[in-house]
Amino acid sequence: MVVLAAATALMQFTSNLVVWGVLRVVCGAALMLLFTIGEAWVNQLADDATRGRVVAIYATNFTLFQMAGPVLVSQIAGMTHVRFALSGTLFLLALPSLASIRKTPIADEPHHDAHDRWTRVIPKMPALVVGTAFFALFDTLALSLLPIFAMARGVASEAAVLFAAILLFGDTAMQFPIGWLADKLGRERVHLGAGCVVLALLPLLPAVVTTPWLCWPLLFVLGAAAGSVYTLSLVACGERFRGSALVTASSLVSASWSAASFGGPLVAGALMEQFGGDALIGVLIVSAIAFVGAALWERRALPMQAARRGR
Repeated sequence: MVVLAAATALMQFTSNLVVWGVLRVVCGAALMLLFTIGEAWVNQLADDATRGRVVAIYATNFTLFQMAGPVLVSQIAGMTHVRFALSGTLFLLALPSLASIRKTPIADEPHHDAHDRWTRVIPKMPALVVGTAFFALFDTLALSLLPIFAMARGVASEAAVLFAAILLFGDTAMQFPIGWLADKLGRERVHLGAGCVVLALLPLLPAVVTTPWLCWPLLFVLGAAAGSVYTLSLVACGERFRGSALVTASSLVSASWSAASFGGPLVAGALMEQFGGDALIGVLIVSAIAFVGAALWERRALPMQAARRGR
């Protein structure tokens, strides 16, 4: 947290692009470490009966602060001499809470062996990695390219910029109810169902994008279902792994998020330039199909693997 705060604050004192690039890399590395440890920690603290709701609270707070970020930027944009230093200082507000924690549940396994290595963990979580990549792609594209898609379809710019807000609102509002549903009906069933809802709604978006009374409810439900794909991927990590293996799984989730959020907009933007705005929907549909396919494969293959190991 201190490294993240310092790297952000130091951007205030230079305009050198190379230095900025180095500081951004440092910020990214620190954030990835925070996400990895934090998500593993939340999962380890939760029990199986309430894991969906506990992780949903984490995911809801994640999205709330994601929504608050642009608002904060707009409020301090005019403070040119202190805005980066102020942003860096905000990270330090978390230090008292972190300092109050006296023990960590992460390393509660009596042994750590080859089963904790990523090469042994990743075959047990393909749908979780793909699901995280799908939502990272969805989240990044919704914030950056969805308004462009809407305006290309004839939506006024004032309305188009609200599309991402509606998606994020659906994501924020519905994670706890969906987490509760996963605790009651089973995570696997709800997880796959969320992917199918996304897959059903995405092809409808171009047809209703200029009809607000249809488009806005669709965006709300789409945001809720897409967000739950990520939330329930984290829940599944807690179901399947413990101790250092859980940290490894969380690091793979973070790496999947980083790769998709970095490469996804480049690919989608290039395809939109080549084939038009509908390419955005095509990219999201392909990624949703990949998740549903991986989830169906897991549903069939993992029990068979467990049965073979039990013989």
